Amino acid sequence: MASRRGWARVGMGVAVAGAVGLGLLAVPAGAGAAPELPPVSAEDLVTSVVEAKDPGPLHGTVTLDNALGLPAIAGVPQTANGTSTAQVWSDGAGRGRLSVPSGQGEKTIVDDGTTVWAWDSADRTVTKTAAGAGHTTPQAHATDPAAAAQKAITDLRATSTVAVDGTAEVAGRPAYELVLRPLPTERTLLREVRVAVDSEKRVPLRLTVLANGSSDPALQVGFTQLEFGAQDAGMFTFTPPPGATVTEAPDRPGDAQQPQRPEPKVVGDGWDTVTIATMPADAGQQQARPGPGRPDGGDAPDLSSIGKEVSGPWGSGREIDTAVATAIITSDGRVAVGAVPAQVLTEALSQ
Repeated sequence: MASRRGWARVGMGVAVAGAVGLGLLAVPAGAGAAPELPPVSAEDLVTSVVEAKDPGPLHGTVTLDNALGLPAIAGVPQTANGTSTAQVWSDGAGRGRLSVPSGQGEKTIVDDGTTVWAWDSADRTVTKTAAGAGHTTPQAHATDPAAAAQKAITDLRATSTVAVDGTAEVAGRPAYELVLRPLPTERTLLREVRVAVDSEKRVPLRLTVLANGSSDPALQVGFTQLEFGAQDAGMFTFTPPPGATVTEAPDRPGDAQQPQRPEPKVVGDGWDTVTIATMPADAGQQQARPGPGRPDGGDAPDLSSIGKEVSGPWGSGREIDTAVATAIITSDGRVAVGAVPAQVLTEALSQ
């Protein structure tokens, strides 16, 4: 789950659980006149973002506009073109709440400080986890854009030109526009990454990724409403509804037959970084168990309807292409992802 300080930064990425790994998150340019703000250097703005503190209690609405061109995937409808929303609350002291509409209902995650509750109204199930135990729900695997923006700045600054490109208004708050563009030596599908930084709290309010050959964001996510201040304490408590099925997760990720996944392999750096993850050895058995995500009842999303079959010295699998990223899922259980052309992935898989 989110870190104890992270609830003020989580929420935007939760709306796009299915799209994470297929591309970076982006947000549209804000409407209205650009606010007048004191000048700031790119280096000072970068430093302030990296060192920003938690902004405290808040409530926000997050909106995703997806133009990747992928079809809807069972269990993760946000992959399809269109708009998705989420609500996020933080008490500024480690407790938080997320609410994500789904096709049949709503998924809610509540951290009350000692327990994390994950409620799915569609099948009336609750997963109960000790706070800080290291478990994540499927929705929480999505990238937190504020943290993603900080990571992007840290990872890309050495292989980028960095500049402050004016100001913008995001969810009613004045912000600086920080832009990173890849050096000519980088092999990437991306033209630039823009981070709108709150002028007061210096936390990223939006992350914009533009692909080569297009002036429009391929994927857009960010706050459309944001209010800082004390929140109703009742938002950070949860009682399972009558008739709900409650499952208690193990205390530690390795308990109760939880499969241990190897650490992802990272090939390259900067804009042409490729991450190669290995699925658990029993992933096929897990997917065979009954569940809502696949036509055959398995837990994992069915990806057989998207992408294309590919093969090479590394083996065979399926390649999924978007405007901002490429993924190859191999038949031997590896997943290679990067904001790069497919050739860069195949080179990384062959290493």
